[in-house]
Amino acid sequence: MTEVRAPETATPPSPPVPSAPVRLGTRSLPRWAPLGAYAAGAAAAGALLLVTGFSLAGWVVLTALVGTVLLVGASRAVEGARKATDRLVTVLVTGAFLVALLPLVSVTYTVVSRGAARFDAQFFTYSMRGVVGEGGGAYHAIVGTLIITALATLISVPVGLLTAVYLVEYGRGQLARAIRFLIDVMSGIPSIVAGLFAFALFTLFLGPGARLGIMGAVALSVLMIPLVVRSTEEMLKLVPNELREASYALGVPKWLTIVRVVLRTAVAGIATGVTLAVARVIGETAPLLVTVGTTTSVNLNPFEGRMASLPTFSYFSFTQPGANPQFAVERAWTAALTLVILVMLFNLLARVISKVFSPKAR
Repeated sequence: MTEVRAPETATPPSPPVPSAPVRLGTRSLPRWAPLGAYAAGAAAAGALLLVTGFSLAGWVVLTALVGTVLLVGASRAVEGARKATDRLVTVLVTGAFLVALLPLVSVTYTVVSRGAARFDAQFFTYSMRGVVGEGGGAYHAIVGTLIITALATLISVPVGLLTAVYLVEYGRGQLARAIRFLIDVMSGIPSIVAGLFAFALFTLFLGPGARLGIMGAVALSVLMIPLVVRSTEEMLKLVPNELREASYALGVPKWLTIVRVVLRTAVAGIATGVTLAVARVIGETAPLLVTVGTTTSVNLNPFEGRMASLPTFSYFSFTQPGANPQFAVERAWTAALTLVILVMLFNLLARVISKVFSPKAR
């Protein structure tokens, strides 16, 4: 009789035992190591400069050097060469940022501390008509600055916008390349050259010695147009071609596509570029010295007589302070502070415009 055996079952393989994970670079400096390195560097630099002669600037430089050497050396010994190089580059980049920030902080502190003395209601509501010493204000200069800048904007924005539209949508060949080259050249011309150009242009029609607000506006527009063209051109290039093609497929003509599709899509960037261009030229002094001159009274007509502006008001207050220089210098610093505030407001306005008018994805 045949013996029946049960089928043999294969023994399942045992699961592999997980090995301990290999950790690379586990050794690292504690978080307080950079602070400790620079604290030790400050103490060493202070001790050295007390012996050789204390100097605040020398102490700061020595602290940075000694602290960096200590930190990088400790990192190389504990963490390795790669991490030490990373820390060194981080220190160099941070140091370069702080060095670049120093002039801005210094200028801001100086202007605010010295300009706050006359930052009062009288400064913004009175002109210098009949004022010799103490008192007076820059109302006439503020009004002149706003009028001249507004006229320059009215001249520059249509010309710059239409030029950018031509370069992006129509311009091909030698003419477009020539226009781009001229725009690049205009972007780098000194501001005094723009003032001399406007002065020579109006001298042909009005004779020598003419000083008008519109002359200053034309000079500033020469400086503004390249900025408007460049910013608008870049914004129009960012508009996707699919939007143009979709509009053409619906039978919309090219000019209407540009107006209703392209410009509407790029309106945030265009408005931001125009605002920054205004902030760039509002503080120009040299063109206004040549074309507009200065006056002590309010002039609301840019087509007749001299006009005051904040840059020229500050310049003449420093260079021609009169019998009481202290009061003139105070007014000059306050005018400079007002200009800084105006430029800051224009930059904030540019950010708001960019945020409000930028296309939003749903």
